[in-house]
Amino acid sequence: MDLGLKGLRALVTGGTKGIGRAIAETLAAEGADVAICARHAEDVSAAVSRLQSKGVRAFGAAVDVGDGPALKAWAQAMAKSLGGIDIVVANVSALAIGGDEESWKKGFDVDLMGAVRLVDAAMPYLEASKAPSIVTISSVSGREVDFAAGPYGAFKAALIHYTQGLAYQLAAKGIRANTVSPGNTYFEGGVWNQIKDGNPALYAQALALNPTGRMGTPQEMANAVAFLASRAASFVTGTNLVVDGALTRGVQF
Repeated sequence: MDLGLKGLRALVTGGTKGIGRAIAETLAAEGADVAICARHAEDVSAAVSRLQSKGVRAFGAAVDVGDGPALKAWAQAMAKSLGGIDIVVANVSALAIGGDEESWKKGFDVDLMGAVRLVDAAMPYLEASKAPSIVTISSVSGREVDFAAGPYGAFKAALIHYTQGLAYQLAAKGIRANTVSPGNTYFEGGVWNQIKDGNPALYAQALALNPTGRMGTPQEMANAVAFLASRAASFVTGTNLVVDGALTRGVQF
């Protein structure tokens, strides 16, 4: 199936590792021009080079998504470099699971407001696009109580609500908005890699909950994002696509 992504222009936050990196590279492999951001300039530079090697235009900058003015400036600069914006992927998370006030502040600023500010900055360009799409990255922790209950789960749940609201509000403008909720996703250097090494009991417990006997991969999450962002999903908006290998048991109507 041709997803119809060739020539479209995408913004992806947190595009240097894990799920964000896989999303950016998958969109590029499908022919989309991509702009990314992350906190470390060296990582951004290396990721941009990888994306350019796929034969597309790619840009990037070091940005803290929790810094509202910096995020807005980045989005506007990338829109200028790309010549517009068709796809927005809000991927970054503070991974805040502590119950302290600072964790709640980080989760709010990065997970929730990072998405809200990104969408707001990109909106004039999305309104001018012929194939506009918003995809936010939530989590299975946003739809059931697990060890990440607290700021992480609460703000991931808020993201789903926010995105479905966008879908309803923007439908008349032809702008689609969907969420992908990954289950436990393993990659080298990622949180589950760290838990495997630092807290093997928790890792074994989490792995045992996966009926498939394994965790997901960044590529499996990226495939879902690419589909929802594409013209192939032209009548899909307001959905929360759970990609978890049947990890969660709550029925989603």
